[in-house]
Amino acid sequence: MNDDAKPKNRWRRLIGIVCSLVSLVVLTYIAVSLISGQPLGMSWITDIFSDHEPVVMADEYHFDVGRARVFADLGGSLAAAGTLGVQVLNAEGDETLRDSFRMSSPAIDAQNGRAIVFDIGGKFVRVIDKTEIDVSFETNGVVIAASINQNGWFCVCTQEGGGSRGLVTVYNEAGKDVFMVNMVTGYVLSAALSPDNRNLVVLNLTGDGSRVTYYSLNNENAERVFDLPDGLIIDMWYLPGGDVLAVSTDSLILAGRNNTVRELYGFSGKRLGGYSRGSGFIALHLFDYGVGHRGRIVTISDGGRLLGELETDIEILSISAGDGYLAVLRSDSLIFYDDALEELAPSGKTTPTGGATQVLALGGSMALAAGDHSAVVCAAAPP
Repeated sequence: MNDDAKPKNRWRRLIGIVCSLVSLVVLTYIAVSLISGQPLGMSWITDIFSDHEPVVMADEYHFDVGRARVFADLGGSLAAAGTLGVQVLNAEGDETLRDSFRMSSPAIDAQNGRAIVFDIGGKFVRVIDKTEIDVSFETNGVVIAASINQNGWFCVCTQEGGGSRGLVTVYNEAGKDVFMVNMVTGYVLSAALSPDNRNLVVLNLTGDGSRVTYYSLNNENAERVFDLPDGLIIDMWYLPGGDVLAVSTDSLILAGRNNTVRELYGFSGKRLGGYSRGSGFIALHLFDYGVGHRGRIVTISDGGRLLGELETDIEILSISAGDGYLAVLRSDSLIFYDDALEELAPSGKTTPTGGATQVLALGGSMALAAGDHSAVVCAAAPP
């Protein structure tokens, strides 16, 4: 849940920070990742608007958090983080929370009505809900990444001192640190907690490629390791059953609990332009190698089944997957699709999206389209 709509997202800014810290080998991998495009790197909340209790949202939102705005869905409210702090607006567009502080590269990740706000390359960390700041602190080292799970537990990755020493700290919902692991080799990029608060996976770069290391929070020793030689893993998620879904610059990968690893979908020489995970599926935007914006969007279930495939030759600025649907922000319009990539008709509520560069699925076939100076809600018509 992963960029004010600025080009474009938490992952790209994360890589930018790591670039200043890593060796020539790591810089080579980073160059490859930049060539592959700018994916979305945030987690999105789904199921926030009940069919039985429809919520009428404001058509336009006015956030005042400075530059480099990034957005998250808090279940009927919207959070924005920027260079001047964090702000939450409710469904009617009224402010319910504001915290002012300086960030150079703001990022946000949200699940189940709570969000972690952090400054990539800085030291600020906040955990918020719709109306309260639940946790607030500054780290000792430089923040590289952070994530929060559906129970409000969160983990923060920091770079400590020089070289490749990375520290991953796990906190419970009250902000008490409950687990810590030092990555003495390789450069930590991100980490994720399992939905049951029992396990942790850490993604880091090594001299050979990417590595995912599995930990039980009851044991400081690694349980197992998955290496992707000569490859760059960009993002990863814990699935409800305990498997880990990972997207690399070349393919979508499923790493099972039983130490099995299989490729769910290969990119077949295409270039990754963006990705977003919804409820039970992931959407990928893949470019053809050539002139222009020709490429395709594919949707794939968590189990690896191809759900839909759509050829496109119009510039795609951002994609965001929700509960059973996908919002695609093109240079000329915002279009909604179901998870099989069948286009959904727009509703009469659809608002012009001129100037928008980022889209966020809100649930109920609605999406926030945001630019540097505007943030509007658009909706698809009910099926």
